[in-house]
Amino acid sequence: MGTELLAPLDLAFWHLESDAHPMHLGALAVFAPAPGVTPPHVLELLRTRAAAIPRLRMCVRDVLLPVGGAAWTVDKDFDVHRHVRRVAVDEGDFMAGATRLAGELMEQPLGRGLPPWQMYLIGGAGDGPFAVLVKLHHALADGMRAVAIGAGIFDEIAAATTARSAARGRPAVPPRSWLPDPREVAGMALGRIGEVGRALGVGASVVRAGRLDLRSTAFTAPSSGTRRLATADLDATDLQRIRRAEGGTANDILLAVVAGALRRWMAERGEAPAATDPRALVPVSRRRPGGAVSGNRLSAYLLDLPVGAADPRERLRAVRAAMDRNKAAGPLKGAGAVAVLADQLHPLAHRFGAPLAANAARMLFDLLVTSVPLPRSALSLGGCPLSALYPMAPLARGQSLAVALSTYGQRVHVGLVADGKALPDLDRLAGAVEEEFDELRELVTGGRVAAPVS
Repeated sequence: MGTELLAPLDLAFWHLESDAHPMHLGALAVFAPAPGVTPPHVLELLRTRAAAIPRLRMCVRDVLLPVGGAAWTVDKDFDVHRHVRRVAVDEGDFMAGATRLAGELMEQPLGRGLPPWQMYLIGGAGDGPFAVLVKLHHALADGMRAVAIGAGIFDEIAAATTARSAARGRPAVPPRSWLPDPREVAGMALGRIGEVGRALGVGASVVRAGRLDLRSTAFTAPSSGTRRLATADLDATDLQRIRRAEGGTANDILLAVVAGALRRWMAERGEAPAATDPRALVPVSRRRPGGAVSGNRLSAYLLDLPVGAADPRERLRAVRAAMDRNKAAGPLKGAGAVAVLADQLHPLAHRFGAPLAANAARMLFDLLVTSVPLPRSALSLGGCPLSALYPMAPLARGQSLAVALSTYGQRVHVGLVADGKALPDLDRLAGAVEEEFDELRELVTGGRVAAPVS
């Protein structure tokens, strides 16, 4: 294995981190027990499979050129025992204990001198369920790449990867050298010119979309460095019924559900909907089929969540219209495409400008709402079937809430990550997500008129 320069966006995520603002993604995978499978067996299986994933042996090192840059290099002292550990759950309610513990573990930044990831086997005592918490630094992967890396622990993916490696006689996913093929240089130069032009347009959009009024809201507050995690579960079959009846995409419906849940939750808190709807950053993958899989390939849309609208169908129509406008413009235009701008900055700009960029996030959006695609096939670990997987997104500085959604096994699993002090009632927001979804389902498929949430 050689070295591989961090792409500009990866470098941005690396430098955006501080002790109070860890920049790692996460996922809480919950498994049903299987006869004869013990916690020591699962722990050893996790360690063996994680150690076999080449990307998980890489750590970040500074380089001389380009000035301010960094590269992925193999950790010569790699020890998987530093990264995969077991922790116990004390509560009788396994899911309550696992989510509480996962929130505490998500508070902890990843070590800078080691490969930036951790896995924790949570619970697993007796014949009950267990969970695996996976933490990957955002510099290592975006949501889609994180799924590709993390999937290596599952029986089905590990077996297929081992078979391909044996057939090829070399590691399945060798990291690419940072030195380009000479034949690619001309194409890269032309692409670079086009990207710079797009970045200038994005920069102008960012200036226009920036908000100078940064009053504290339920979603924006000084960061405490604490984390809480809550989960919600929705029926994917009902989601498709709503989509067939109302049109649009499944993601449009889920965004409208989040908007309605925020409205319900604010009403329970005694807070009137804000004069300005909260703005969500909705990440969009820029990956091409068959393209390079390393690093971050992201853009995003900005979406004003229609919290002020009292009717669920009106909220859905507003979300659909706004997302249609975003898609018509494309993921490489508009203020949401700040990642395109970040991709054009010099490494020194990321190294020294990260604090300014982190504080500027509040000027563009209030919360993050993202969907993470998962494999459609059934997955297992050591014969224990995966029953749920809750994705977790990082919090930007000065922001209190991130919502991530994934579909697996006819369920939509929602992971909510919040600043623990700013949103101590996160469980109620998770409950509001389920209540809002049920309300919309009944309204659309049950034929009754919903009472607006005042």
